[in-house]
Formats: sequence, C-alpha cells, structure tokens
Amino acid sequence: MKYLVLLCDGMADTPNSALNGKTPMELANKPFMDKLATTAEVGMCRTVAAGLKPGSDVANLSVMGYDPKICYTGRSPLEAASIGVDLKDTDVALRCNIVTLSDEENYSDKRMVDYCAGDISTEEAHEIIKTVEETLGNEIYKFYGGVSYRHCLVVDNGTTDLGNMTPPHDISGKVIGEYLSDSENAAPLIDLMIKSYDILKDHPVNKKRIAEGKNPANSIWLWGEGRKPALENFEEKNCVSACVVSAVDLLKGIGICSGMQTPQVAGSTGYLDTNFEGKTKAGIEAFKNGTDLVYLHFEAPDECGHRGEAENKVKAIEYIDSRSLKLMLEYLDSCGESYRILIMPDHPTPLDTMTHSSEPVPFMIYDSEKAQKGVETFTEATAKSTGIFVEHGPDIMNRLLQK
Repeated sequence: MKYLVLLCDGMADTPNSALNGKTPMELANKPFMDKLATTAEVGMCRTVAAGLKPGSDVANLSVMGYDPKICYTGRSPLEAASIGVDLKDTDVALRCNIVTLSDEENYSDKRMVDYCAGDISTEEAHEIIKTVEETLGNEIYKFYGGVSYRHCLVVDNGTTDLGNMTPPHDISGKVIGEYLSDSENAAPLIDLMIKSYDILKDHPVNKKRIAEGKNPANSIWLWGEGRKPALENFEEKNCVSACVVSAVDLLKGIGICSGMQTPQVAGSTGYLDTNFEGKTKAGIEAFKNGTDLVYLHFEAPDECGHRGEAENKVKAIEYIDSRSLKLMLEYLDSCGESYRILIMPDHPTPLDTMTHSSEPVPFMIYDSEKAQKGVETFTEATAKSTGIFVEHGPDIMNRLLQK
C-alpha cells in the first residue's frame, strides 16, 4: 500500500466578493480532486486545537499525526533543523524574516509594507543576511540564511519568554509599533530589528531592487521563538517509511526531526512559480525507491492568501490539481499497487483577513480499493455537509493509515 498526503497549504477560505461570493476551492477548476471526491471519505478536521496559534507548524504537525500540545517547542527550531543548524539545549531559535517597511523616521511609526520583501530571491536574500551577520552577529547572536525571505537567528543561552513576537504576515499594511513586544526580554531583539533597518536601507541589493521597481529588503523581523525539538521518529511511530517534499524550511525541518527523507527540488519557491512537476516527480521517485508515504506540500495557496491575491489563489489550487495530482495519479494507477490519498489544507488562510485562522478544514481520503459515498465536488461546504468530523487533528494520520 502506498500513501500520499497532498497538503495544499492555506487552501481553505470563506466566500469572497472578488470571486463572486465563492471560495477559491469552489471556483477553481480541479477535475482530479473532484473526481476523487465522488468516491472518497470527505469531511472536516480540526488541525489547530484550542489554545494554540494557527501556524503552519502546529497545523502540519497535526496532519502528520503529532500532537502539538505534547511535542511543539516553537516554529523556528524546526526551520533551523532544515537549514542545518545543530541547536544546543540552551539555544533559542527565531524566524528571521526580511521584510519591507515604510520610511518613517521612527521605527515604531513604520508600516509593514511587505512581509516577504517582494518575494525576494534566495540569492539576494543571502547577501542581505550575510551583511546582517557581519554587522549584528556575535557570540550571542548568529544569523543563518534560509530560502527567499525566511531565515533564522540563534540566540546563545536565550529565553522564549519574549512576550508577543508578532508574525509579520499578520500585520500587512499596519503600523508596526503596537505589534513590537514590550517584554524586557525582547528589548535586545527589537534593538536588532531597529539597527537592521539602518544597515539595510542603502544596501547594494536594495538599491538595485528599488531601481528595478521592486520592494527593498530593508529590515529583519524576528518571531517564532523556540527550543530544540524532540519528535518521535515517524517510521517507528507509524510502521511506514516517509518522505516530505516541500519548498519551505519549516516542513523540511519537521521531516528531518522526525526521520523522514527531505529531497531538494530545484526551482522550489513556495509560490505560484514553484516547480510543481519537479516536486511531484521527487515524490514519485521516493515511491519508486520503496518509500511508503509521501507528504507532498505546496505553499502557494497560503502565500496568495497572505497577499490577498484572489485570482492567484484560485490558480494555485488549479496548478496543484493539473500539474501535480494529475501526474501522481498517472503513476499510482500504473504501479500495480493499492494506494490511499489524503488531500487537505493545514489551516485556512482567508483572503479577507490575509492571515491564518483556526477553523476546521475540509479533507478527503481516497482509497483505490474501496469506493465510498463521496461528494460531487471538493469544497468547504460539501465537506461540512457530510457530517464527518475529526475533532483531534493528529487522528487524521491514523485515519489515512487505517490504524
């Protein structure tokens, strides 16, 4: 038996005026998902338990069968693992976004113009982070380059008691002052952010980007603090080997910390321009090499949700269907082995709010050997209409594996 998890990050949404009152899932042309849904188990799943923030870290851990209330130690330590940082028990890791802020004189008066600095390239971003490390790094603070706008700061002998270190994608367009933590422990980190603006505003990379009409990467933004994670080995836990295919360090880090394979795929960006076919082929290769379960993660719907790009969010879902699921089904149908597929988002990223929410998400589980009474099309409304509800998110993996 082969198992596929097709994780469409942030795909779930609410009816949107820009889409004639429909959700992106309702409007998207996704014939392969919809065909599977007609004979699949379809329902809703709560991936974010009460009291937890609706991050992709918490939600994806749930889908993978891990209870975040037991094992979650913070987002950035998982990303640090993907970058190759070997955290000490006394280290604290933080996500280090590079962002675009407006040019008001006082830092606290600036607005969050762009949480991803114009979807900056990894090559440009590494030049920025190199400068930050050379000027602000020392025996306490060490900066590491990641992918695109997503990077990492490790604090030696640090603390996670930092107050509210707000994710930048939660405050797009807003004045940042009221979202800067007022915790005394966070003050040195806020100081790093303030100093980074003065260092980066005239950086050669940013001068070039401004000349090209692009948003400059003129500040770092620190959040997502946590300590070294300890996840149970996925194969030992579930008796199946697994592989995570993703463009983002968070998912790769979860895979590394849980003993899964994490192949690198050229052209993986986490947005609409990602290498859909290449990532899918990497998953197929993992199956061919004997891996039992492939967790194929696409970030694009989430990114479009954060940016309020309604048409692009629809397009992201259509690309996943036509450029990934189609190829995967062709392989699975030809390999002569039974298979089960779980398709779902990790959390909603509504276009109206441009940030994550904690509401339950639609899921479907298709079994090539067992037809069920499904739904005509895979949407939030049809999933809710079946009355099937998985209250404890980590149970969804057991449901896929029939444990």
